Amino acid sequence: MKKTLLIVSLYSVLFSNCLGQKIVKQAASQQSQTILPGASRINVYLPLLKGKRIGIFANQTSMVGNTHLVDTLRKLGIDIALIFGPEHGFRGTASAGEKVGNYTDEKTGIPVVSLYGSKRIPSAEDFSKVDLLVFDIQDVGTRFYTYISSLEEFMNAAFEAGKPLMILDRPNPNGFYVDGPVLDLKYRSFVGRQSIPVVYGMTIAEYAMMIAGEKWLSAKANERFAYYKTAQNSKDTPFHFQIIKCGNYTHKSLYQLPVRPSPNLPDMASIYLYPSTCFFEGTVLSEGRGTSTPFQVFGHPSLPKTLYSFTPNPTEGAKSSKNYGLLCYGWNVGGDPEMVRKKLRGRIELQYLIDAYKLFPDKDKFFILPSSGKMEESFFNKLSGNNDLWQQLKAGLSADEIRESWKPGLEEFKKVRGKYLMYEE
Repeated sequence: MKKTLLIVSLYSVLFSNCLGQKIVKQAASQQSQTILPGASRINVYLPLLKGKRIGIFANQTSMVGNTHLVDTLRKLGIDIALIFGPEHGFRGTASAGEKVGNYTDEKTGIPVVSLYGSKRIPSAEDFSKVDLLVFDIQDVGTRFYTYISSLEEFMNAAFEAGKPLMILDRPNPNGFYVDGPVLDLKYRSFVGRQSIPVVYGMTIAEYAMMIAGEKWLSAKANERFAYYKTAQNSKDTPFHFQIIKCGNYTHKSLYQLPVRPSPNLPDMASIYLYPSTCFFEGTVLSEGRGTSTPFQVFGHPSLPKTLYSFTPNPTEGAKSSKNYGLLCYGWNVGGDPEMVRKKLRGRIELQYLIDAYKLFPDKDKFFILPSSGKMEESFFNKLSGNNDLWQQLKAGLSADEIRESWKPGLEEFKKVRGKYLMYEE
């Protein structure tokens, strides 16, 4: 009996002292063929966070298994001093474009600094509260998805201030192809900051390496990064830029997102279709916001009544948009995610736009015109990255003819992209 009690007592002590070790081991013991986001490789980066005040740029996708990264790190004794939030907020419930202010997270009591709205970069006061910055957000691999714009501005601020920055990489669900028009910098905006195609085929960390390596950051940030590359082995260099790679991932991997990346991308069918149907945001057609299948359905009340019909209405995460409460006629191109992916054949489907434009009765009102009259301020042109696609649709060009015009830009981009790929094609 005494021996049994001794064993039980010893087990209790070991259990209470080794909670952190168990969390790390559980993360590391996943099957060898399972795709591991960088955040799941706790044993790799945890030693680098210990003893430091951490500022985390995160949202609802920043998960380690079934637990949020913030909660995981706090259980491991890491001091999370600040949370930075992107579009849709830290918890991912705000509507597209909705401005979210600073607040205190109710669950953790940690201050949340919004970096979407009037404030896009951390302040000197924010930086004074942290020793090291961590970026962990799930991207979907399209130029107009604003998380990569938030990443760029976060990198600028971190590099300029000389704050160490760690990016926990995540797989790209659209990382198996490259397609679309390359952005003309004349049409630069928060839905497109750099000369990359709509679908760029890189993980968010690979993209981060590219914008740093190609000197696409601010002059001061570029200077800091150039110095870091030559002095990174010096103990006197406080600034560090580090990537925690994904495990068991290649660009051929078909990664299923465990958490919706934003309110209007509820499933893989929407995520696969998003590069093709997001263009409708720049037109008077509904892109399906306010329905259960956003970016899978699109239409307008004035289109032929023989088409598929749906009525968009305000929902959580889509409180306002076009044609709410109106019966729209158009197309439902969604369905089983795997069937949708195969149908798209690893490319943007232009026929959706072409067919909608052909059938729209008042073509002068198909595109949403900017009040200024300046074409570079048209939201459709910001999404496409040029004025060419608008004019090509008006001229009646075929999908093949439009795609042919993309080829030179895509070939040049692929040469640059190839320098920064960390995973097998």
